[in-house]
Amino acid sequence: MDKWMVYAFASMAFAGFTSVIAKLGLAGISADLGLAIRTCFVFVFVLMFAAAVVPAAEVGTLTSRNLLWLGVSGATTALSWVFYYKAIKIGEVSSVALIDKGSVVVALVLAWLILGEALTAAKLAGCALIVVGLLVISRG
Repeated sequence: MDKWMVYAFASMAFAGFTSVIAKLGLAGISADLGLAIRTCFVFVFVLMFAAAVVPAAEVGTLTSRNLLWLGVSGATTALSWVFYYKAIKIGEVSSVALIDKGSVVVALVLAWLILGEALTAAKLAGCALIVVGLLVISRG
């Protein structure tokens, strides 16, 4: 298995835990406060991780283009998290998490349009199945 696939499966597993644990943490507080607290923890953990694995010289290679696109990515991540937390606060984690994974379809289309990634028959079939699954879940 390629290294990127190992990382992707690890991400999948941790993301699954994240949703359930977050729902537990939101008991008795607003989704907005819960998200703010979670984000503080994420910030500290990511900084500690970067301090341990990123060579200091790499910081000097940052460009304004890197900062722009990573900043935009940070903004879209924040918006995703805001709405995700509002959804899991009042909805079922299992349904919210599945609908959230519809982001795969958005990512595939944007990767094709912006990055020039290939749209294969397998990817299109997978996207179609995801859309059908989202329709089933949203009506159930």
